[in-house]
Amino acid sequence: MPSLPWSVRRMLLRALSVVAVLGVWEWYGRHTNPILFTYPTAIARAGWTMAFGTPPPGKPSLWPALGESLTVFACGLGLSIVVGVIVGLAMGRSRVIEALFEVPMDALYATPTVALVPVIVLWVGFGATAKIVIIFLFSVFAIVLNTARGVREADTQLIEVARSYLAGEPGLWRDVLLPSALPYVITGVRLAVGRALVGVVIAEFYSAISGLGFVIVSYASTFQTAQVFVPVVILMLLGVAFTWALRTLEARLAPWKTETGE
Repeated sequence: MPSLPWSVRRMLLRALSVVAVLGVWEWYGRHTNPILFTYPTAIARAGWTMAFGTPPPGKPSLWPALGESLTVFACGLGLSIVVGVIVGLAMGRSRVIEALFEVPMDALYATPTVALVPVIVLWVGFGATAKIVIIFLFSVFAIVLNTARGVREADTQLIEVARSYLAGEPGLWRDVLLPSALPYVITGVRLAVGRALVGVVIAEFYSAISGLGFVIVSYASTFQTAQVFVPVVILMLLGVAFTWALRTLEARLAPWKTETGE
């Protein structure tokens, strides 16, 4: 392995870790009460049945539930990205705006978002709007804080050089501030993706009428553990896929921030 390129070695190490985790999980699950736990092959069989079979009476279909969850996830995360980047850039650049937003942001960020879910459902109802609001609250703060930090971390020497060449505010943003903030924005979005997926499930637990959260609640009520894990694994795979895509995007847009070395 030492003679192999690091990219190949990293891929092999990742594959080894996945195989090891799945192997231990499979062994332990087969020696545990199936009502309490399950294992990967049982989840795969249950997932195949749920995806391509007819759901039992009273149980939700997987594909419509997945579509519902992805729709509210995209809306909530997209809204949080737009608002989070705008507010974060403003807070990072202006001390006045930072002072105005600092206390409300800190208060909302410190408040357990789960505690606000029943109130949001009471105000907005059980439909998609409530889910979007919940997902937005779960994800927006990571983007705001990281974006603001990215603007503040801009190299002061580069700013001085740009000003010495009579760069105006638009040019300063284009040439210095936005390139500095971009890796932080992508990092904030990566963190927000995980929190948004949590928000999807929490919102659907409380509404319990649609989405993958409803699938989990429905099968958990009848102690079908393998079926419960199917939407959990789907959400996990979505999180991994989005994280990988954002890392790839960061490597393309901000190659100077790509990690080097072994």
